[in-house]
Amino acid sequence: MRSTHSNDRHGVDRLQSVPDTSSPAYAARHPVTRAFDRFAAAVTRWAGSPVAFGVAVISIAVWLISGPLFHYSDGWQLVINTGTTIVTFLMVFLIQQSQNKDSVAVHLKLNELLASHHAASNKLIGIEDASEEDLRRIADAYLKLAENAGRRQRDMGTVDESIARAKTGIGGCQMDGERPRG
Repeated sequence: MRSTHSNDRHGVDRLQSVPDTSSPAYAARHPVTRAFDRFAAAVTRWAGSPVAFGVAVISIAVWLISGPLFHYSDGWQLVINTGTTIVTFLMVFLIQQSQNKDSVAVHLKLNELLASHHAASNKLIGIEDASEEDLRRIADAYLKLAENAGRRQRDMGTVDESIARAKTGIGGCQMDGERPRG
C-alpha cells in the first residue's frame, strides 16, 4: 500500500518514522486494521484496570492453591509458565500499538503548539525523525540555554521577586489578566 503523505524533494516520505498502523487515517482505510485498532484500545484500557489486576491475582491464587492437588508437578508449573508467556507476548503488541498512537498524538499536539507560538522555532516540528546524534546536539544546545537562563534568573533575584515584579508591571512583563499601572 502506497503512502498518501506528501514527499520531500528527494521523494522520501516525511512521516516514514510514523508506523502506518498508528495513523488514524490508515486505520480508516482497512477494516482489519480498524478492527484491530478498536480491539487494542479496549484491551489496553481493560488491562490497566483494577478488574484486570484482580483477575490476575485470582488466577495466581487458584494456581497456587491447586499445587498440592497436582503434587507441584512439572505440568502444574508449565501451566503458569505457558499462560504468563502467552499473555505477555500478546500484550506487548497491543500495548505497542496503543503507545504508537499516543506517541503520534503527542507529537501532533507539540507540533501544533510550536506552529501556533510565533516566538517558537518551527524547525523543531518533526524533530522526532532526527538521528540520535542530532538530538543529542540539540539537547546540548538547550541545556546551554537553560544554564544561561538560570544565570540570568540568579541575576534577577528569586522566583518570588520575579513574580512580585510581574504583578506590579515592573520589568516589562505582567501576569495575565492584569492591566499595567501608571
